Amino acid sequence: MDIDDILREVDPTFHSVPQETRDLQDLTRAWVAERSAPELLHWPAGGLFERINDNIKRQIEKVEEMTGDMDPKTNFALIVIQTELERFKYLVRSYLRARIAKIDRHTLHYLSTDELRSRLSEMELAYATRHQALLHNHYLSSFLSSFPPVLQNLNDTAGNISMIDAPDLESAVFIRLLKDTLVESRGVDNDGEMDGRESDIVILRWSDAKRLVETGCAELI
Repeated sequence: MDIDDILREVDPTFHSVPQETRDLQDLTRAWVAERSAPELLHWPAGGLFERINDNIKRQIEKVEEMTGDMDPKTNFALIVIQTELERFKYLVRSYLRARIAKIDRHTLHYLSTDELRSRLSEMELAYATRHQALLHNHYLSSFLSSFPPVLQNLNDTAGNISMIDAPDLESAVFIRLLKDTLVESRGVDNDGEMDGRESDIVILRWSDAKRLVETGCAELI
C-alpha cells in the first residue's frame, strides 16, 4: 500500500473496498473476539493470515526502499505507511498472544478431542503438543515418577471427575447483534428470551452467546 491507496480509502467516492482493507477489518474482528471469548476460537480460514503476513513483508520492503529519501512527499508517505505497518504488527502480535495464553492455560483440553484440535493452526498444534510433552516430562522428573503408574496420567477421568481443566463457558461476554434475532438465555431460577434488534448490545453467558456468534447473528465486542 502506498500513500495514494491510503488516501483513496478515505475518499467517499471510492466505493470498492480493497482486499487489504477487508483483511484488516477481519483481523480486527478476530482480535476483539479472541480477547473477549473465554475459550479458544477457530483459527481464521480463507488464508487471512497468509495474506496479512505477505502484506507486512511488502510493507517492510517498501519502508526500506523509501528510507533515506529526502523528498518531503516521500517522507510523509513513509510516515503513513510505517503507522499502518505498526498497526498490523500490533494486531497480529496481540491476537497470537491471546491465543497462546489460552493454549498454555488449557493445553490438555485443546488436545483432548479432534473438534478442539481443529481450532488450532498447524503451528499452534505443534506448539501445544510440544508444550504438553515438556510439562509432562517435568512433572515425571519432579514427582509423578514416585507415584504408581495408574496415578501418573494427567487426563484421568475416574469417578466421572476429569482432571483436565477446561475454560469457564459460563463467563459473561458482550455481543452486538448483526441482525434481528431471538436472544435466549439461561438463568439461575428460570430461562429468558427477547427479540433482539440489529445493533443491540447484550450481555450473556458465553454458552448462550456462542450459537449467535457462530451463526453470524452477533459479534463479540
